[in-house]
Amino acid sequence: MDAEKRRSELDEIFADIDEGTRTIIAPMIDEVVAMELRMKQLRGLPFIRVHPHRPELQKYTPAAKLYKETASSYMNAIRILCGIVAKQEPSAQDELLKRLEEFDLGR
Repeated sequence: MDAEKRRSELDEIFADIDEGTRTIIAPMIDEVVAMELRMKQLRGLPFIRVHPHRPELQKYTPAAKLYKETASSYMNAIRILCGIVAKQEPSAQDELLKRLEEFDLGR
């Protein structure tokens, strides 16, 4: 999914929210879209490095650490956005959650 299409989907969810709130959350929506793209890229990389001669020795790769940090930030942003939507219209929160379920990390 390209970033513009994803941004449009999220904008549609927040269309009924007052202009001031939309102005404040617009950068967060941009960040959510960027984090989704980044997590999808990171999922294509190995998360564990195994020692070639001693397979019991394993290390997390930088990609694993980046994914974990990005996913944590993503979940925090989603919680905030869901809270904003829930205050405005409970059914809009359901729509946001449905759209988030459609997001594919390439699994």
